[in-house]
Amino acid sequence: MTTHHFAPDHYVNTFGPHPPVLRIADGDTVITTTADAHGLDARGEPVAARPNPQTGPFYVEGAEPGDAVAVALETLYPNRSWGWTSNQVAPAVVDPEAVIAYHRRELVRWDLDLGAGTARIAAEDAVGPLNQLANLTLPIAPMLGCLGVAPDHGQAIWTATSGPHGGNMDYRGLAVGTTVRFPVFVPGALIHLGDGHAVQGDGEIVGTGIETSFDVRFTVRLLKGGGDSAEMSPEGIAWPRGETEEWIFTIGNARPLDQAVQHATTEMLRWLQTEYGLTAMAAHTFLGQVVAYDVGNCYDPAYTMICKVPKGALAAVGDEVQL
Repeated sequence: MTTHHFAPDHYVNTFGPHPPVLRIADGDTVITTTADAHGLDARGEPVAARPNPQTGPFYVEGAEPGDAVAVALETLYPNRSWGWTSNQVAPAVVDPEAVIAYHRRELVRWDLDLGAGTARIAAEDAVGPLNQLANLTLPIAPMLGCLGVAPDHGQAIWTATSGPHGGNMDYRGLAVGTTVRFPVFVPGALIHLGDGHAVQGDGEIVGTGIETSFDVRFTVRLLKGGGDSAEMSPEGIAWPRGETEEWIFTIGNARPLDQAVQHATTEMLRWLQTEYGLTAMAAHTFLGQVVAYDVGNCYDPAYTMICKVPKGALAAVGDEVQL
């Protein structure tokens, strides 16, 4: 198991079958950096095209279609002292008549105190209508807006949207301590990552978090056949799955929002049966009373929904049924 230090010299704006920047093995760790959503690096210099330039892709030796790769997020932190946001909520998340009264969309600069772990609107922007927010201080909560693999059928999918391969999901749970499992569609999986947010509310409803460049450390595991269990279904996994210390979760990406809920919920039911050994009836009954849903991206072409189950509840189920 090797630790690789990778300094990007170019970026990509699609999740796709790009030439890999680095070949890594099961269990390897990568330490690298990302540019922000406008392609600015740690010095604030333009190094990539917008939107959401990705670091990678990283080729995982031995990964083949039908497998899965698990990406454990170990370090995510801004590597510069400022970021930026939009100041306008997406028209898609308000009543249509409310859009008529919208102000002009502009960018707002935020100062990041990396030592204190806080963010606040820069003094030069905390004026006029925004002077009401001059005393607002938010804790930095770093997350990746984009994470995923190359999609199926040779596609190259824009970094502004998402699908079964992951992509621009803008889920606050893509943070340190989270491991995300992706289905493998192409040899090597081709892991892409970027679009770091120092802070973001649920849904990324203004189209941004506090966008900034990041230092990143992650470790990759290769899961042959898609899972850890001998009972894993032959078709592997269909949508991203993940876990934290307290939860397991599945991610669905689609539009309209109810289709994203369907994908995430179906994947969770499949997971409960194939890896946790629940019968279909037990999985449905169990999920109905313990499920929690989080909302990811509600701004871009595909929306993101997360279906979550507490690990504490999982510990009490399974293994007793005799048919």
